[in-house]
Amino acid sequence: MSSIGFIGLGTMGTRMAKRLLDSGHALTVWNRTRSRAEPLAEAGASVAATPAEAARAGEFVITMVTDPAALRAVAEGDTGVLAGLRPGSVLIDMSTVGPAAVRELEPRIPAGTGFVDAPVLGSISEAEAGTLRIFVGGEEELFLRVRPVLEVLGDPLHVGGLGTGAAAKLIANSTLFAVIAALGEAIALGETLGLSRDKVFEVLAATPLAAQAERRRSALEQDSYPPRFKLSLARKDAELLVEAAKGAGVDLRLAEAARSWLADAERAGLGDLDYSACSGSSRRLWL
Repeated sequence: MSSIGFIGLGTMGTRMAKRLLDSGHALTVWNRTRSRAEPLAEAGASVAATPAEAARAGEFVITMVTDPAALRAVAEGDTGVLAGLRPGSVLIDMSTVGPAAVRELEPRIPAGTGFVDAPVLGSISEAEAGTLRIFVGGEEELFLRVRPVLEVLGDPLHVGGLGTGAAAKLIANSTLFAVIAALGEAIALGETLGLSRDKVFEVLAATPLAAQAERRRSALEQDSYPPRFKLSLARKDAELLVEAAKGAGVDLRLAEAARSWLADAERAGLGDLDYSACSGSSRRLWL
């Protein structure tokens, strides 16, 4: 078993850290709000006073934070992760921050320390079950070294050099956001043109959206969206992928449209709900 420093105990991070702890790894955790670490401490984890202290305790150091600004905040300064990384350790950033944030951090990694980006695809249930899909960018040698740790959390896929993990996550999310926006628009169009809700779903059952329509039907009909993937985080991810596309000179019109629906839904006060609330929001705006 390995020693692991884990920084960032949000909804996903807490569950991932618990799996690592339950699997027998020696875990040292840090979170900006210390109370989030208390259940893990009761289960046997050590709680660090700073990100640097958590990093210093680990052969592997995992960061799982909200966005590029949060990654910079935990990485920088005398008490940041970079200050605590010890020679021979590997930093694994599992946040969804986009390739630009990974490239920004890369030259600041101390010599003799490894660095991979490994964002995850999946939500609460997958984090609890250890069935996340993990996209890993970095040297092959480092991937082989971190794979046993990541396999506790899910299925790691090596996609290329540093930064490609972050890119792969944006690719995956681009499909999620396009589907959820298309679903909302299709339902709104059907009801506006006079079809009943039942008939709209019968029509959707004959389309490529059939599985997603059936999966989301109950939430849409009840207008209830318990958060598995918070809409505010989805909007952040959509901004990242649109920004990455612009930087690469790629015209992603569907991504921009999906981003606009998510942004509108967040402005409507739905940010703390599941991102599928975007579909309900688009329906309400049309009707």
